[in-house]
Amino acid sequence: MRSVLITGTSSGIGLATAVVLASRGWRVFATMRNLKKRGLLDESLRTAGVQDKVCVEGLDVTSQASIQAAADSILARTGNALDAVVHNAGVAAAGALEDIPDSELRRVMETNFFGVLGLTRALLPTFRAQRHGRIVIVSSEAAFYGQPTNAIYCATKWAIEGWAESTAYELEPFGIDVVLVEPGPYRTEIWASTPRFQPAGSPYRSWVQQVFAAADAHATTMSRDPKEVALVIARALEARQPRFRYPVGIFARLNHFFRGKVPTTWLRKAMKLYLSMSRS
Repeated sequence: MRSVLITGTSSGIGLATAVVLASRGWRVFATMRNLKKRGLLDESLRTAGVQDKVCVEGLDVTSQASIQAAADSILARTGNALDAVVHNAGVAAAGALEDIPDSELRRVMETNFFGVLGLTRALLPTFRAQRHGRIVIVSSEAAFYGQPTNAIYCATKWAIEGWAESTAYELEPFGIDVVLVEPGPYRTEIWASTPRFQPAGSPYRSWVQQVFAAADAHATTMSRDPKEVALVIARALEARQPRFRYPVGIFARLNHFFRGKVPTTWLRKAMKLYLSMSRS
């Protein structure tokens, strides 16, 4: 039975991926920072009849101690073998740069970027020893272009893509694949749970509020079922020779196509037009 560790499985893409992979015969180690939030996952696994194929483990990707403890616990149960890891845990902080506290900027970077590096490093000795492994990173269409009020999240996705492209060179000789899955808008908890900074007196307040309203409307209208992303992750994990990038959804595919072909100034104009952004 193939085995996989997935981060951020309490909801959204991570939860859907755990259910999909378990249904396809994978042994799944579903991890999340707060085990008190496992109820929705447990219910979904019972509904799918695959609860016996999934082990739920606590894992905070911002803590190296938690990373090592979870990795040691999981590898002890598998005989020190693991076929893949799916890096899905992610957070955001919305607002203008001047309005977002430094602690929030660092929290997003620690989770979305350094968390991926830390967990990967903990698993690489196992992948190298067995001469195979697959590292799947849930990136985002936010890696294709800048998004207003979402700068730190975009920065983490741009950073992780650069890291993935570079690290793929050093891991390939050991039979280890690195794969990026890049979804567009999907129904997850990240936007709803993202702290939004719009303090009274901020020179950006009215502009930020306008962007938030437009982004909410976009998410409500365009977000799709996260199971679509989970199925692409499964395809990437099960492919004999996976692609390096898998854009998921029409927006991601369009942005993937236009990247490098359309001047950034044009893309910014299109974004402002779509969001009805004014100068105020």
